[in-house]
Amino acid sequence: MSKPVGPYTPIVAAGQWRVASGQVGIVDGALVDDTMAGQLHQALSNMKSVLESGGAQLTDVVKTTVFLVSMDDYAEMNEIYINFFGDHRPARSAVAVAQLPLGAKVEIESWAYLAQ
Repeated sequence: MSKPVGPYTPIVAAGQWRVASGQVGIVDGALVDDTMAGQLHQALSNMKSVLESGGAQLTDVVKTTVFLVSMDDYAEMNEIYINFFGDHRPARSAVAVAQLPLGAKVEIESWAYLAQ
């Protein structure tokens, strides 16, 4: 799991909920490359690691929010997102933002629910 780039907790447990803070495409504190696709692949991998550290799996994810610097990347983001989640389809919002930490092109956060 990557070290947070700010003063926040990567994942918080609230009862059966696991709330994962936004993840960008970093490894060892630096962006993996300059493309949205490369950054999204890494951000999703980082999100998976954060969820697992909190005892959750991808299939526990019920909601994600994707932040894009450019909505021109929306279709490509959808392809990568679908391939990553497979048949599991959490509720999702995708929004355009002016900028993201470290100059990232994409960030993703998630909420997971651990059923008993």
